[in-house]
Formats: sequence, C-alpha cells, structure tokens
Amino acid sequence: MVLLHVLFEHAAGYALFVVKEVEEIGMLLPQVEDCVLNIGKFNGMVSLAAFFPFKSAQAALDNINAISEGVVHADLKLFLETNLPIGGKKKAMLGVGDAKIGGALQEELGLAIQTGGVVAEILRGVRLHFHSLVKGLTAQAASKAQLGLGHSYSRAKVKFNVNRSDNMIIQSIALLDQLDKDINTFSMRVREWYGYHFPELIKIVTDNSTYCKMAQLIGNRKELSEESLESMEEVVMDSAKAQSILEASRSSMGMDISPIDLINIERFSNRVVSLAAYRLELQEYLHSKMGQVAPNLAALIGDVVGARLISHAGSLTNLAKYPASTVQILGAEKALFRALKTRGNTPKYGLIFHSTFIGRAAAKNKGRISRYLANKCTIASRIDAFSDVPTCVFGDKLRDQVEERLSFYETGEAPRKNLDVMKEAVIQAGEVAAEIKIKLAKKEKKRRKREKKLAALSTGDGEEEAGDAEATENGEVKKKKKKPAAEAVQMEEEAPAAENGDTPAKKKKKRKSEAMEVEPVAEEAPETPQTEKKKKKKKKD
Repeated sequence: MVLLHVLFEHAAGYALFVVKEVEEIGMLLPQVEDCVLNIGKFNGMVSLAAFFPFKSAQAALDNINAISEGVVHADLKLFLETNLPIGGKKKAMLGVGDAKIGGALQEELGLAIQTGGVVAEILRGVRLHFHSLVKGLTAQAASKAQLGLGHSYSRAKVKFNVNRSDNMIIQSIALLDQLDKDINTFSMRVREWYGYHFPELIKIVTDNSTYCKMAQLIGNRKELSEESLESMEEVVMDSAKAQSILEASRSSMGMDISPIDLINIERFSNRVVSLAAYRLELQEYLHSKMGQVAPNLAALIGDVVGARLISHAGSLTNLAKYPASTVQILGAEKALFRALKTRGNTPKYGLIFHSTFIGRAAAKNKGRISRYLANKCTIASRIDAFSDVPTCVFGDKLRDQVEERLSFYETGEAPRKNLDVMKEAVIQAGEVAAEIKIKLAKKEKKRRKREKKLAALSTGDGEEEAGDAEATENGEVKKKKKKPAAEAVQMEEEAPAAENGDTPAKKKKKRKSEAMEVEPVAEEAPETPQTEKKKKKKKKD
C-alpha cells in the first residue's frame, strides 16, 4: 500500500500533509476538483502531519531562495527526515509542486516523488485552506507572512542580480538605436523645412548633423556675407565647401521666409544638434560599460555589435551559454524558420554581419568567416562572463586570429595554431591581472585610511557633544562669567606693570601701600558748622 505525503512550502514554514485513500482519489479526479472548494470535504481527504515554522524572516528568505534554485535546504532535509516515515511496510511517496525540487529531494533522500495530477489538485486545496488546516495560524497572519517574504525575496533578487551591469548595456544600445532613428527623422524634417528657403544647401552638405548646424548658423540666406566664411569653415571643415555655400546663397532660387518661421526652424535644428551631441555622449558611456562588463567581446567585434548580441541574448551569461552555431545566426531567426519551412538555404549570419570582418571577406568566404567569428565570439563571451578580473588581452588575441584567418582565405598564408596563441594570452592576462589587483589593493588601502580618519573625527565630535549633553543634564550649564569692573581695572593695571618687570609679590605690596595712602585722605571730610562749634569749646576748656 502506498502512503502519499504532500509537501507544501508556505511563507510561514514547511507543512507535510497525509492524503487518505490515495488510489480512490486518483481514480476520481473530477470529484477531487469539486471537493477542493469545500473545506469540510477537503478535511476528510487531507490531514496535517507536521508543521515546521520558520524562526525568522531571514530563515524564510534563505529557504525560499534554495527552493527557487532547486536546492534542498538543511531545514527542509531535517524536517522530512524527522517526519516522513521512510521505513516500514507502507511505501512513502512524497508529492511536490515543483519538479525541480522534486528531483533534488530524490537525489538527496532517495524518496519516490510524484508531481502533477492529483498532487497539483491537492496542493491547490491546501493553498486555499492553509490557515484553516494549521492550528494557531490566522488568515491575516498568513497574508502578512506572504507579503513580507514576497517583498524581501523581490528586493534580494533585484539587489543581487548578476545581470545588473548587462541591463545598463541593454538599455543603452536600445536607446542608441532609437536615437539614430529619431535624429534621422528629425534631420529629414529640417532639410525639408529649410529647403524651401535654401534648397541648394541640401546637395552641398550631405551629413544630417552638419546640415542642422549650418541651418542654425546661416538663418536668412540673404544676410549671409563673406564675414561668416570663417564660422562656416569651422562647421563644414572645408574652405571650398564654405565658399560654394556662400555663392549658392547669392544665386539661390528659394522662396523668402518670415522671421517667425526662421525662429522655429532654428529652434528645431538646435534641438536636433543637441540630440546628436547626446548620442555621442551615450556612445562613450556604452564604450566604458562594455570595457567593464565584456572587454574581450568589445575588443573582438566592437562595442555596438557586442552590445547588440548581449541585448538579443538577454544577458552576458545567456550569451555565454549559447553554442557558436546559435551566436552565428542570432538576430536572423525569422529567416532561419522561413528557410526551414520552405526548405531553402539557411542564413549564414545574423547580427555579426555588421562586423567589419564579414564586410571585408570575399563573397565566397563570408559564410566561413562568419562561422569562425561566431566561434571566437562565444569564447570571448565565456571568458568575460566567468573571469574574476576583466581584461581585454584575450579579445585582442582572438581579433588577431580572425585577421590571420582572413589573410589565409585571401593569400593562403597559414595562421598560427590556437594553442600557441592561447598560451601567450594566458601569460599576458596573468600579468595584467596582477597589475590590476595591485592597483585595486592600493585603492582599498586609501579608502580604509579615509574611513579611519572620518571615524576618528566623528568619534571626537561625538564625545564633545556627549560631554555638553551631560553638563546640561546635571544643570551645570557652562556660561561665560562676566568679570567685575574692579578685576577689569586690575587687569589693565597689571599690563603696564608686567612691561616694567614687576613680579606678582611686588604688585601686592604696591597695592597695600596705595590702600594705606588712600584711607587717611578718605577720613578728611569737609568741615560743617557743628564741627566748628566743637573745636571752639575745646579751646575754651
């Protein structure tokens, strides 16, 4: 007899349910689907065997990460070993919702695993009535646990996304392509709009960005004179072309234009020029990002084509997983399936056609060089994806190999062996990586020193603030005491005395003698009539 247990992973913990009458339930699948919605009938089919609550939110996150990757966590292993009856007459079968984790459990514990069918319906019912089946767990608590775990899981996925640098490249190349289309469309609009006034300029200036700059500079062609030749030469970078523009403006057959129309044309052309300048800045940004993320692929095939390959694959890791045959036709999927459908010739190249190598090859060698280039692109992407220290040494060597192969197709000169080239590349890459590590170590030391200085300054300020706070708490607010007037006078007297070389003891003696001299003067008061009468009486006596 088979005893079926069903494992259910919830945000609150792991739950193990025992399914009653497995064989009858398996035969009556439509009745099972009806019973799932009724909690009373569902309780008759399923009973809770064990429940393992997660100790903390971090433990829940670790377990859900392990499950999503198809790895058996230590908590899950302990829970199943403790509560699942492995031995005995009844054979234990474990039902799980995910086949990936089921395969991992089968390898780890040697269990019989069942997925789909009845297990899926039972898990649907467990998910619906979980808070009723587990004692002490309310629907509100279960929803809170799900919400908290969902937020933390999503945050961790975004924060520790290995493709976060690839995403910047994907967005940059998409924006670059969009800017190319927009600048082309807007430039054609400027040409058409300004062409009513100065149609001859279209044939003289062919570049879109330069045309917009010239339209902005010239304005009204009737006001154009020889004084503006220098400024036109700076824009066009050709004195003959600037002279021809000046001559064409004098004999132009364009119509007159009002000042307000001219203002609108100048504003629009200014906007197109600023877009073109931003495109150049974006290209520099893409170049720097490709140098950080995929330096070997960028050195081999160029920044733009390499970024398009990464964008089409979804990430650098996905591109590294592709075989060379897939990389060769990446971007030509429609042509491939159309050829398979009509039984025609399959395409020889996709996005790598924009590389300079295929353009330089002869028509009969285009397929051969595209296959060879796709092989080297796959090697370069794998080195970039899985190397610790990014260097462009391998990319340069692979580029040299493609160049040698091109010359071999043209002249018949035998290229170097791949083994010899890779040995040289490994030696050079080791040297470059050592230099980069030394530089990074120096930067890390400097950063630590700065952090220590900042920490010391912050602790010093914190101690001063703490001392002030303690003083205010005890009521001992430090105030500047105002010196009395006598002390101020004393300080003034001491200053010249110090200059004369008087010591503190001499100063005290001087003060005492001055006080003795002052006292008798103070006793001699002015004579009043009463004092005069007293003196006369004394004389009579």
